[in-house]
Amino acid sequence: MSSQRLSILIYHRVLARPDRLLPSLPDVRQFNRQMALLKRCFRVLPLSVAIRLLQRRALPARAACITFDDGYADNVEHALPVLQRYGLHATFFIASAYLDGGQMWNDDIIDHARQNGLDCAALDQLLTRIKYLPFDERLRAASAMAPPRRSELMMRTSQVEALATAGMEIGAHTHWHPILSAMAGSAALADIAHGKATLEDITQRPVTLFAYPNGKPATDYQPCHVEMVRQLGFAAACSTVAGTAHQGSDLLQLPRFTPWERDAPRFLLRLLAQRRHPV
Repeated sequence: MSSQRLSILIYHRVLARPDRLLPSLPDVRQFNRQMALLKRCFRVLPLSVAIRLLQRRALPARAACITFDDGYADNVEHALPVLQRYGLHATFFIASAYLDGGQMWNDDIIDHARQNGLDCAALDQLLTRIKYLPFDERLRAASAMAPPRRSELMMRTSQVEALATAGMEIGAHTHWHPILSAMAGSAALADIAHGKATLEDITQRPVTLFAYPNGKPATDYQPCHVEMVRQLGFAAACSTVAGTAHQGSDLLQLPRFTPWERDAPRFLLRLLAQRRHPV
């Protein structure tokens, strides 16, 4: 059983250069070092392939998958060339409402913090305070604080198409990226379905992979949402519960973790340590 474990990494953005307000996000040089290490020490697989092998107890040793959440344009601009350099595959979970010029509420808050000279601690407090407001209230609060936008952060439809053409997997991440637990059941189902249908229309391919927004079970989503994902025909879905998947894992609640460490030795140690904690 020890070899039948799957490490699934979560990324959100890959920055052009380090950002004092976003110290946990890798810049492209750090991401390059991490991908070089993954290439050397792990067997990186497409998520759909890894899931099939996991079900058959046929995973190779040190199996790993790379995933990105939300749909930031820098995934295409900065991450994709690095992935292609090392011949690595990734799955991109995209919140479809923000394509072609949209911006997520948390980025409105980050822009506000940057304009007003706030530090990381103050930014974290703002994000925490607003995150679990009712969806419409959260959007209004973030929009009221947001300065004028200076650039487009999220992907364009053409960039989603470019990822698919490059052989990357496109997964759904709802349409509006709500906290599903805070919505009426019918609204949650409609939002998940809308995101899936939008991405299938763009890629002209079935979208069978899903990631829950925020991803904490019992807080951000409930068993009823897992059943919705099943009913909509998704083959697998990812949470943000830290750990590694194994043969007995719920395929609709796969664990993932974020590699926070900035230097290569600690990055590798984190990956190896997580493999001792199946979920």
